[in-house]
Amino acid sequence: MTDIKINHLTKVFGGVRAVDDLTIYIVDGIATGLIGPNGSGKTTLMNLITGLLRPDCGTIEIGSKTFDNINPRDLRELHIARTFQDGRLVDQLSVEDNLLLAIAENDTGKSLLQINIGPMRQRLEQTLKQIGLTAHRKKTAEELSYGQRKLLELGRALIQDADIYLLDEPFSGLQEQMVEHVLGLISELKKQKKTVVIIEHNMGLIKQIADKLIVLDHGQLLTSGTPNAVLKNKAVQQAYLGV
Repeated sequence: MTDIKINHLTKVFGGVRAVDDLTIYIVDGIATGLIGPNGSGKTTLMNLITGLLRPDCGTIEIGSKTFDNINPRDLRELHIARTFQDGRLVDQLSVEDNLLLAIAENDTGKSLLQINIGPMRQRLEQTLKQIGLTAHRKKTAEELSYGQRKLLELGRALIQDADIYLLDEPFSGLQEQMVEHVLGLISELKKQKKTVVIIEHNMGLIKQIADKLIVLDHGQLLTSGTPNAVLKNKAVQQAYLGV
């Protein structure tokens, strides 16, 4: 089981409770949309789950393991991969090296030895094909278009072959053709019964891809449920949709 349980999680920045005594359950093997107005705590929550921030209190359960703080070095062992809204590419490295970096060991010596191992190379070729960047493999990340950079960012998560994928605005700024491409990639993860959590502001897209929605407001749970039920909720419409 790779479900995620957030228990009374709190994170405070200078008196602002970005995540405020939050308790939610992210179901194993489905796509969950994490929505809410700007500043509602969505990205902060992802950063807490992936160890980029330390909670002030509360716990995070990943499957059968409980943490009061997750070390980012442990994400591979926990089979968690994520993307970032602003991207975390190394601009001077090639497309394929950015992908390989995502699955390299923390130990540099081991990383260098791994690069030529058959399974790793096979995973690289598969991921390049998935994200449609095989022809651009030798380009540096800074030579790519905005949309291609978003695909490479997603590829860095896909190549890890994780059980849990945390995707922070994967559709942001993409043209229609690339939106469809990313929808296809996420749909494939769903077919594989991966646990997918997606932060997204486009309600049309989130209705297409999510099986469940969790709505945050001021760091707290506003409501959760199926997309149709949640988006008809008066409190959601008032707090998030502005109607």
